Amino acid sequence: MKRILMTVLILFIVMIGLLTLRFGPALTQEGNPLPILSSIIGLELSDTEYEQFAEAGTGNRYVSANTGASRYEVIEEFMKDKGWDFEEQLGSGLVFENAEETLVIETRQFSEHYVLWDVPGEVLD
Repeated sequence: MKRILMTVLILFIVMIGLLTLRFGPALTQEGNPLPILSSIIGLELSDTEYEQFAEAGTGNRYVSANTGASRYEVIEEFMKDKGWDFEEQLGSGLVFENAEETLVIETRQFSEHYVLWDVPGEVLD
């Protein structure tokens, strides 16, 4: 019984260590990391290109994989499906336009492997 308990404890410690190595300081940059980590697990276990991890009154928050130079293509396709055209990138913001409005999608790097992005509620209506 002690051997099984010790094995489980060692596996738990190794898993925590691997999470810390993979995400490092990014774990605390957004507050509670559990919703983001569960969405990342869903992202990795499915064929989807993005996962929603939070819903707020002002919009939704998503996570997608950082694919290097094309890391924003997922966001551009998402917005195109909603009727918005990509115009330009201003720092970490992506500017989109439709016939009547202009809006900026804010992006943030979450570790070197993932990008977080916020979509305002008016896009989702």
